[in-house]
Amino acid sequence: MSFSTIPWRAILVGGLIGLAVALVDAYDVSGFLANIELKALNEQFSLRGFRDPQSPIVIVTIDEDSFAELNIPWPWPRALHAKLVDIVSRGKPAAIALDILFLEPSARGPEDDQALAKAIARSGRVVLAAGLSEVREQGWIKEKQDLNPPLPLIREGAAAWGPVNIVTDHDAYVRRSRLTLNFQGRDWAGFDLQIYRLAKARGIPAAPLPTDPELVINYAGPPGAFPRVAYSRIVSGEIPPEVFEGQIVMVGATTQILQDVFPTPFAPRRTMPGVLIHANVLDTLLSGIPIRRAPIWLVASLAAVAGGGAAWAATALRPLTAFLLVAAVALAYVAGTHGAFRWGRVWVEVFPVPIALLVPYVGVVAKNFAKEQVEKRRLSRFFSPSVVKEIVRQKDDAGLGAGRRRMTVLFSDIRGFTSMSEKMEPEEVVTFLREYLSEMTEAVFVHGGTVDKYIGDAIMALYNVPFEAPDHAAQAVRTALEFQRRLQPLAERFAVKHGSELRCGVGINTGDAVVGTIGSRQRLEYTAIGDTINLGSRLESITKDFNVPVVISEATWLEVKELFDTRYLGEVTVRASRETFPRRLLKKVQMRGGARRPHARRTFCTLSVRSRAPHSRRWAFFSRLRRGQRRAGY
Repeated sequence: MSFSTIPWRAILVGGLIGLAVALVDAYDVSGFLANIELKALNEQFSLRGFRDPQSPIVIVTIDEDSFAELNIPWPWPRALHAKLVDIVSRGKPAAIALDILFLEPSARGPEDDQALAKAIARSGRVVLAAGLSEVREQGWIKEKQDLNPPLPLIREGAAAWGPVNIVTDHDAYVRRSRLTLNFQGRDWAGFDLQIYRLAKARGIPAAPLPTDPELVINYAGPPGAFPRVAYSRIVSGEIPPEVFEGQIVMVGATTQILQDVFPTPFAPRRTMPGVLIHANVLDTLLSGIPIRRAPIWLVASLAAVAGGGAAWAATALRPLTAFLLVAAVALAYVAGTHGAFRWGRVWVEVFPVPIALLVPYVGVVAKNFAKEQVEKRRLSRFFSPSVVKEIVRQKDDAGLGAGRRRMTVLFSDIRGFTSMSEKMEPEEVVTFLREYLSEMTEAVFVHGGTVDKYIGDAIMALYNVPFEAPDHAAQAVRTALEFQRRLQPLAERFAVKHGSELRCGVGINTGDAVVGTIGSRQRLEYTAIGDTINLGSRLESITKDFNVPVVISEATWLEVKELFDTRYLGEVTVRASRETFPRRLLKKVQMRGGARRPHARRTFCTLSVRSRAPHSRRWAFFSRLRRGQRRAGY
């Protein structure tokens, strides 16, 4: 394919389609494509699987076992929480994060609040949780917000406190986290950010914070990814404090009873406790491994290139080859997105590029299919189904351009049909011609011929066009014999219905002619012109003079003489031609010796013809019926 033949227009349209797909995916207001991409992100996590947490985080679980061991209804006494803080603090942890809200005074009295406040103050490394609430009405967020911090008495001795709000996507999954939350025009550091700062200050290795306050959480795995210790085992003294040395201890509810659970990529059935989500956020921050989203311009560029490439493939290649190529590129892209996610921690949208590949491919294939159907209907007027299929398969009809080539032409006509048709109703004539021409056309196609045109009841057929056929002359002769065979049942029905005898004459000539699409700027037809065609027509017209069904020229005879027996007739003069044909005496010509080939048992009559040019000769041949068959009418 040269530069000039590259389908630039299709490539441009495909590229624009790809770009549009990427932009629609990026700015999808309906949320449909966004939800699909989020599901794809879930699959990326599933395919990647579990990773070892890199930060020293321990989860103290308020679970079913603790409820059973302590046998205390929720909320538990704050003095009990104070006991937990004192025990853990003796182990010198880096930080203690209580994912428990202390918004109201304890129902057990001020002493309960005092006990917790003193334990928090003694520790000096406790981060408390706040709850930022918003008042919603009919889906609209009102201006009223409440920060809901811990009680002043309890938060006074805390190292820090921050909102523990969980950010959910459209499908209620938790994949993102915000490090700061806006309240009354001010950004407040969230629970995870406060723990990060305290842990870093206490010597925990920490990567720099990301510039964007919102990040995609790099989940370590399912809920059991982090070390866990039951709350009851600590307050009962079963776990020694030294276990928590240098650890970030996060305390929170893990039981389904307290309803602090959410769906995540590793917990699609809403089994990931909120405290474990915070643990994954903190591990992502400390390790510096947030999931980065690929920029829109990168995805748009890839989609545009993919769309243009798919359009080129569908235009330049066969549909199946193009489909395999498009499918291979799509699979390679999907694999590449997972590779980028697994090893580069980059979230690349999965669907824009495959859709950008599919839409131009389907569009071009559908357009080509519709075009092929129109082309097939046009070409089927001239060519057999196999030839039409080959022309369409080659995706162009360059071979149909006008040019000189050696070929064989066949003319056929019904004897005396004009006078017979005058005795028939017009509707009967149309019905008969449809049946007759259909039978004869099928015979032409069976033997590899091309129907050039119908002229009333006459047929003009070409052989060795548009594709090479070395035995084109033999194909034409076999077609002529097939005409006679197919005509017999038609003639019998015609004789019964109309009382007339039905015969046809066939003239065949071989030579050079100009063949191809010929005509005006307004209308083109596939046909052939030249003396070869004119002589073929003359040979058909003189079959009635000798009362024989088939005449072939000398050039045709030279091509088929090894296949058929022939009989020489003599010379005649054909008017309105550049050649004259003086009468000569008939002479029988037998087939040469050798193995018999198809149709070798048929015989022909031959007629010698002579041109005005010295030493130039033409031959005409007339077919005979099979030996032993009745020769009435010939």
